[in-house]
Amino acid sequence: MVSTVGAATVALAREDDAGPAPAAAPAGAVESATAGTTPADAAPSADSGIGSQAGAGRSTVDTRPVTAVGRPAGEVAKDAPASVAYLSDRYRVSQDEAARRVALQELSAPLAATLATRYPTEYAGMWLDQAGGGVLTIAATDPAPVTTAVAGVPDATHVKVVPARHSLRELTEAAARVAGALDATAGTDVVVDEQANEVLVLTGGAVAADDARLAGAIEAAGVPARTRQLPAAIEKSCNPLNCAQAPMRGGIRLDVPRDDDTVGGCTSGFNLRARSGRYYVLTAGHCVVGGRHTELDRTWHQFLGPKVPVGVESTSPVLAENTTTHDYAVIPYQDGAIDRWAYPRRSGGDQASLVNYWCVTGNPAPACATKGSHDVKITGYTAYSAVQVGWVVCATGSAYTPKAGEVYVDSGAGAGYVPGTRCGTVTSKTNGRIGVRVCARPGDSGGPLFTESDGRALGILNDGDPGSGACTNPNEQNYYMPVSTVLDRVNANTGLGMQLATRGPLLTPIGSTNR
Repeated sequence: MVSTVGAATVALAREDDAGPAPAAAPAGAVESATAGTTPADAAPSADSGIGSQAGAGRSTVDTRPVTAVGRPAGEVAKDAPASVAYLSDRYRVSQDEAARRVALQELSAPLAATLATRYPTEYAGMWLDQAGGGVLTIAATDPAPVTTAVAGVPDATHVKVVPARHSLRELTEAAARVAGALDATAGTDVVVDEQANEVLVLTGGAVAADDARLAGAIEAAGVPARTRQLPAAIEKSCNPLNCAQAPMRGGIRLDVPRDDDTVGGCTSGFNLRARSGRYYVLTAGHCVVGGRHTELDRTWHQFLGPKVPVGVESTSPVLAENTTTHDYAVIPYQDGAIDRWAYPRRSGGDQASLVNYWCVTGNPAPACATKGSHDVKITGYTAYSAVQVGWVVCATGSAYTPKAGEVYVDSGAGAGYVPGTRCGTVTSKTNGRIGVRVCARPGDSGGPLFTESDGRALGILNDGDPGSGACTNPNEQNYYMPVSTVLDRVNANTGLGMQLATRGPLLTPIGSTNR
């Protein structure tokens, strides 16, 4: 049962506080009386500040108590299941312990605001030490009065006060001075590190690492100050080789074990949805059907790493073919896998079905130049009959041959080939397939072909010119089976009412157990 830590109502009382406690504040709030207090931004007394004796020059005492109210951990847990799950998994703690930590976190923000107002020359910041047992750690230049004040807060056994040399107000004022000297922005380019009790100048952004003013600004800070290089920019999109988060989208790596204990790579195409509400992943049929695939195949993401389960070959009814013209596999999720790959039940937005647009070196497509890597929302599909030669289309693949030391399945792409999205033109419509001038390699099979401007699905990769390594042939041809043909074949053979999904996958009630 989840504990109820955090339900108590307490007064944050200083040693010399007097008078009855006020009425309880709303849940999760900290109510502070302001009459008779010194504002947080007021000037400190003459004997306070840098190098002063701890606790000296304290501002006018507020003699009225402050009330802090925390919600029960069980109530917080219901509103934050993902946070509880993360803490439980990351720190190997029970669900109850994780819920306690989230409840303490909820209380910490209003508590910090109260302490900063009530103790401007003592309060030096706070943080949650998750690795150290989920302890709310409060820094203070004079720990004694702050310790007394927080002794009765909810979950007080997991709250501790530690000594610090400089108050948060001192550090914040110093950061503003340093930022002014560097024509930078306090709180963005120059920040306070509360745990280290110092000021950080972040270089590599608005402040150059070789700025001639840096040394002087740091020396004049009056508090400990140092520089920290900003990390290099990290793509926020979904690397096709490492995309183990919801929602499932077209263009990511699917690893498929074969009968001979080797593993091959394919690429997810589009999300499909049956009349029953069940979601499926579309990829190439030769990924799970053929001479090396006589057993029931399961597909995985990062087979050599986290080994995240994705789908399983459908045998009842059969939802895959592997011929020159008809090369597709409609794959149901493995047991429990949909919970990982579907949008969360309470997620916002339009929950669109997506295709991953991952920019690669040399991709001349305008989206790479203007947006960088991103997701394309799938709005529907264009029938094979309507596709025209000369159209500009885009395709995403996850083929890759790992470098030394990398832990990925070798799809046979060859050294030098980079997975991602490439654009080209439709060159033909023959044998029921869409011919395109777009580079592809083994491992890209099943990957999506789409029109970028309107998010229309066209087909999935099933065959093409032989090639290995980097894309050097500008006239390379590859062939895609139309999505419209896949849907026609599946629905004619099974009557499942299969459709291209424009939303999801979603966690919806499933009435059918067809596999």
